[in-house]
Amino acid sequence: MKKYIAVRGGSGDVIEPKVGTRPQDNMYLAVNSEWLEKTEIPSDRSRMASFDGIDVNVEKHLMADFADFAAGKKAIPDVPNMDKAVELYKLAKDFTKRNEDGAAPIKSDLELLEGIRDFSDYNLNAPDLATFASIPFSLSVEPDMKNTKINVLNFAGPGTFLPDTTTYETADAAELLETLRKQSVKLLEMAGVETAEAEKYAADAIKFDAKLAKVVKSAEEWADYPACYNPMKIADFEAKFDDFKIGYYLKEVIGEEPDRIIVEEPRYLDHVNEIINKSNFDEIKGWMIVNFINDAASDLSQEFREAAFPFSQALSGQPQLQSGEKQAYHIANSAFSEVIGVYYGQTYFGADAKKDVEDMIRRMLAVYEERLQNNSWLSEATKKKAVVKLDALELKIGYPDKIEEIYNRLQVVPASQGGSLYSNGRAFAVEEQKYNIEQLHKEVDRTVWAMPGNLVNACYDPQRNDLTFPAAILQAPFYDLKQDRATNFGGIGTVIAHEVSHAFDNNGAQFDELGNMTNWWTDEDYAEFKKRTQAEIDIFDGIEYGPVKLNGKQIVSENIADQGGLTAAVEAAKNEGDDLKKLFENFARIWANKQLTESIKSQTAVDVHAPGPERANVQIQCQDDFYKVFDVKPTDGMWLDPDKRVHIW
Repeated sequence: MKKYIAVRGGSGDVIEPKVGTRPQDNMYLAVNSEWLEKTEIPSDRSRMASFDGIDVNVEKHLMADFADFAAGKKAIPDVPNMDKAVELYKLAKDFTKRNEDGAAPIKSDLELLEGIRDFSDYNLNAPDLATFASIPFSLSVEPDMKNTKINVLNFAGPGTFLPDTTTYETADAAELLETLRKQSVKLLEMAGVETAEAEKYAADAIKFDAKLAKVVKSAEEWADYPACYNPMKIADFEAKFDDFKIGYYLKEVIGEEPDRIIVEEPRYLDHVNEIINKSNFDEIKGWMIVNFINDAASDLSQEFREAAFPFSQALSGQPQLQSGEKQAYHIANSAFSEVIGVYYGQTYFGADAKKDVEDMIRRMLAVYEERLQNNSWLSEATKKKAVVKLDALELKIGYPDKIEEIYNRLQVVPASQGGSLYSNGRAFAVEEQKYNIEQLHKEVDRTVWAMPGNLVNACYDPQRNDLTFPAAILQAPFYDLKQDRATNFGGIGTVIAHEVSHAFDNNGAQFDELGNMTNWWTDEDYAEFKKRTQAEIDIFDGIEYGPVKLNGKQIVSENIADQGGLTAAVEAAKNEGDDLKKLFENFARIWANKQLTESIKSQTAVDVHAPGPERANVQIQCQDDFYKVFDVKPTDGMWLDPDKRVHIW
């Protein structure tokens, strides 16, 4: 009789360390229990994971560099716009000035919002208000999913106060919203709003948010990327609006009424008149003011920063507010991300490492092509199309050769010339909106990077069919020139193949080699793919992780990529005669994660990734070679019956 029966994720609780755990019972705990016992979550963070450990070091290096640049101890490097990033850092770090200014920087904008008299006034001023405040919908210019050479205008609903629509159904919802309400009232009072008015704005905002939560998309729905593509003629789109003058808004903001628009949230558009109407005016106004004061508070004094912390703290569990110096770096990094990423890459990423990583990527692509050619469930016609897409992949490694044009347009006005942190951020937002709209009549720039060089992450872009591996992720435990190849295969090798697998996940599979959404599958092959995709959904769905149960549908695309990534890395290591034991151990190691309960709830509500520990154990359980390497028996906790193991790529 089995001791454990098909335990998804291994035996025991992956959140609780247990030194001495056998890899046959729980691979993740066997590798990471000592790390879990010793690791402490910094007081200004809500978790520590392998990604976060690297990020802490990146942050440490760059904060030291910025402090030296600002103090004149180091010359500002010859990276375009780096001087602006340093100037913004100095502005953000000057808490003497920020504290003296108090609410003064936002006074005129807050008065504008409070001065909106009625819905007609709102209609007239909405285009100007959208330059600094939230509007209950969003417009953006992005590549057309069915013709990625051109850009197109997209429409979506707004975000909600809580992390996801599903969060409103939890026991925590009322308490979280009450925390936000109290915080908003206090912030408005600090900004000079009478208590009675502040109370009304906050109450109206909560009412409006409740209406939004009933019709905007959930994280699970957003995870279905192709479902965002719903083209409409502009006349049909405008006909959906009654009270709100959308045609006037488009002309003022876009400068024209384009022929068509892509509706990312059809349900929201169908309900738009229930949301944006004369009867809801007070609620819309309160919602805008509450969003505004909570967003602006972080750019003001230390007192405002502290007053704006409770809601964030309730969502994340983070014990302490980030220091002012650290915030200054992050503000500069947020505004000039690509600029700082190039500096980081040039300074901390070696040519030898880049060459070695490029070699690993080529090897992984070769393995992937071989696996596609030898695939047992695809027809020859679909195999050929898949290989064409694979061969067309563009690689972006380390950091870009050129910095995007938008950074040339951002100008920092120092305090000596009347600038404040808030006014600069506001001006940046206006310029970024203008720049985005300009792309409507320009060809898509396929050289643009989706991530900066100092971000500890990697990605696949289905509309550009490219892979991005920023310099920051190319270090231990993911990668190290000094690590043996098997360990690197278990780290960066699986990450590389993970991103390649996104080209063939449930979303990526619907885009061709040019990034256009088109069907390149036979009907029979796609039916089999959907069957295997459902198996990937089922194997994760309902797994208990701390206080939550996982939603298999929400996280399926990333799980497909994990499955393909680990499988390809194992194959590559086998081809080179590497030690698979080291590979599996490092794969478990890169998903080490220690996280506060509140953060787990908030993250799993919106994240399309499974929690790291489950990514490690469940995917390892689906690898037949794991059972051979570790001699796993049916009585062991990591045993999963062969017919329960998911194999896609």
